[in-house]
Amino acid sequence: MADTTEVDRLNGLLLCVARQRDRQAFVALFNHFAPRLKSFLLRGGMDAGAAEETIQDVMVTVWRRAGDFDPSLAAASTWIFAIARNRRIDRLRRDRRPAFDPDDPALVPDPVDGAMEMMLVEERAALLHRAIRELPAEQAELLRMAYFEDKAHSAIAQERHLPLGTVKSRLRLALARLRKAMSGDTLGEQA
Repeated sequence: MADTTEVDRLNGLLLCVARQRDRQAFVALFNHFAPRLKSFLLRGGMDAGAAEETIQDVMVTVWRRAGDFDPSLAAASTWIFAIARNRRIDRLRRDRRPAFDPDDPALVPDPVDGAMEMMLVEERAALLHRAIRELPAEQAELLRMAYFEDKAHSAIAQERHLPLGTVKSRLRLALARLRKAMSGDTLGEQA
């Protein structure tokens, strides 16, 4: 068990870092905890290089988040070792993930027949144009203004002398009809 004066000293150093961003206090914390963290991480199965990187990460976190430390909840050592434990777990999870293989056949898309693709695009465009022609005139006009002329709904409402809600409702109806037509359904009743 740690000596209470040592616990108080470490808590005080961490509080100095938190309250005054005291670099000397941080150096003292680093010198005290770095070797202990290294032993902890090596016992946890990390190699020396990974342990050194993790210690740096832990101590940067201590510097940045020192204001979160509350000595009434835990001692400085408990707080710092909890950060180290979490970083160790994060690193183990990251290292266990399989490496991404861009040449994996499951990730390579099937080759597309250019002529077939072009034909499908042309068919969809024709279907869209036909669906737009079948819309009620006011919906088609508002659709043209909003999407082909890139006008804001409020500008359309002002230009057409319509309430903004009416413009939005007609556009919603037009888009619903287009979606329905593009999915292969009929356009439904005219409203």
